[in-house]
Amino acid sequence: MYKGRVWVGENTDMHQKILQAIHSSAVGGHSGIHATYERLRRLFAWPGMRQDVVTSVSNCSTCKQAKTERVRTPGLLEPLPVPPHAWHTITLDFVEGLPTSRGYSCIMVVVDKLTRYAHFIPLAHPFSAIQVATAFMNQVYKLHGLPYAMVSDRDRVFTSNLWKEMFRQAGTELRMSSAYHPQTDGTTERVNQCMETFLRCFVHSCPHRWYEWLHLAEFWYNTAPHSALQASPFEVLYGHPPCHFGIVNASMLAPSDLTSWQQEREVMTALLR
Repeated sequence: MYKGRVWVGENTDMHQKILQAIHSSAVGGHSGIHATYERLRRLFAWPGMRQDVVTSVSNCSTCKQAKTERVRTPGLLEPLPVPPHAWHTITLDFVEGLPTSRGYSCIMVVVDKLTRYAHFIPLAHPFSAIQVATAFMNQVYKLHGLPYAMVSDRDRVFTSNLWKEMFRQAGTELRMSSAYHPQTDGTTERVNQCMETFLRCFVHSCPHRWYEWLHLAEFWYNTAPHSALQASPFEVLYGHPPCHFGIVNASMLAPSDLTSWQQEREVMTALLR
């Protein structure tokens, strides 16, 4: 062990096997260089590890085929207010046009605005507002309760009288996108792209099996390091990183200022805001 991590040394064959497991597996999700390196350095250590990650991810043929090009958006952003705590404000969106898998052809993506923690909920076309609300209650409400506000686009489900009246009685404010804020629901749109990239990487040869990978896509996204949070959504929400491959970082077991600080949820929330 080296500083609580597994020391691999100069074993290049083992380097490639570990990189394959961290980057190309369902847990790794073909993440980018930063996310792959952050996952790797928490578990392993060897000389020149970062450069090996850069080389391996840059040469990954699956990433080159499945990922889209990222360019800067011109102009200034119009950000929404920062929520005061987790699951105070959520965003919703649908990913449609998918091949039928186990009877499902659509995914509802629900994202917490503060922690960026997401749930991917499969749906079958055609669906109604009451079916979407039932899926929301079964998959999100039971874990986090009702939010104070919900951000969405103007899909026919979200603009229906049933949807509006249901959440009006529940005391949840509906915040729909407008022409002045075309990127109101940009958080969910970006998460949609991450999820779609994961699924393309793993089911591009058998797209009708995407449902079998959806739970792994959700775990991968929630445990991947987030550039805005400087941590993963899993860590932000629960206060500790998930267990990977049965390896436990020894530094997480010993009492430390960082561990105590992470246990203070109010301090963590204030820092995130």
